[in-house]
Amino acid sequence: MSDALLRVDHLTTGFNRPEGALLAVNDVSFSVRRGETLCLVGESGSGKSLTALSIMRLVPPPGVVLGGSIRFEDRDLSALDEREMCRIRGNRIALIFQEPMTALNPVFTVGDQIAETLVVHGRMNWRAARAEAVRLMEAVRIPDAASRARDYPHQLSGGQRQRVLIAIALACTPALVIADEPTTALDVTIQAQVLDLLRELQQEHGLSLLLITHDLGVVAEMADRVAVMYAGRIVEEGPVADLFGRPQHPYTKGLLESLPKSRASAGTERRLHAIDGSVPTLSNLPPGCAFEPRCAERVEVCRRDMPALVPLGADRAARCVHVASGAR
Repeated sequence: MSDALLRVDHLTTGFNRPEGALLAVNDVSFSVRRGETLCLVGESGSGKSLTALSIMRLVPPPGVVLGGSIRFEDRDLSALDEREMCRIRGNRIALIFQEPMTALNPVFTVGDQIAETLVVHGRMNWRAARAEAVRLMEAVRIPDAASRARDYPHQLSGGQRQRVLIAIALACTPALVIADEPTTALDVTIQAQVLDLLRELQQEHGLSLLLITHDLGVVAEMADRVAVMYAGRIVEEGPVADLFGRPQHPYTKGLLESLPKSRASAGTERRLHAIDGSVPTLSNLPPGCAFEPRCAERVEVCRRDMPALVPLGADRAARCVHVASGAR
């Protein structure tokens, strides 16, 4: 796509072992357009966070990017040396980590941690950066920002710490923000506030947002497009309304059916649907479709062959033998 800000093609990331590599992200391709929100959704262990770390070139050892390309603003990130990549991290691409208590440094004030981003990227000197940190804390709606900027992470609430991470991410006005489960540790009310804040800041600054989550409620509220991951692969993608209204992959159907639904009439009860089994471990993936052991629609070929991701029109694709055969 000509308007793609980020394009990931055939990304493969794994863990090298003497007996062979364990592939945690396997042949993953997607793009994020300018100004849009793409949600990457799936159960824990599906490879979502490792995909984000691969884009940022922050995969921790013994993990390693084994193949594929990542292009951002028409630059191949895999071809950049570490110094050039450091100019992009936090400056043009920002990452909001999942757990603020581990992402923030406990021995520095939150104001200085926001200011450091501006100083490191040569935007301001320390005096100006500290003043800008207060303004950013006000922008993310932290009350009494001038005073709270002198606090340490443990002195803030969970929601305030998450807002500090958002302030750090926005400090250099990046083109792309990757948010890795930004509301997981928060209660429902604070979750809604953080999502509203992200949406408003995105509109204000024209950000592109890659939002990683397992919460389909967040997806419904935030996404323009959705990519569903399972066992390291994308199994379905499409515009959010189309994917929710006409899911094509059995895994996507199972996720949607597991959501609580309003009762049709008073006194009517409905059992929640559950997907049988659990996500396979990387060392014990089935030889064919990874979802086959849990799938109610499996046929014999599913045990042998991994289906291709079949295009279903503009921005729509699914990885299922029934889609490939035209049965959908």
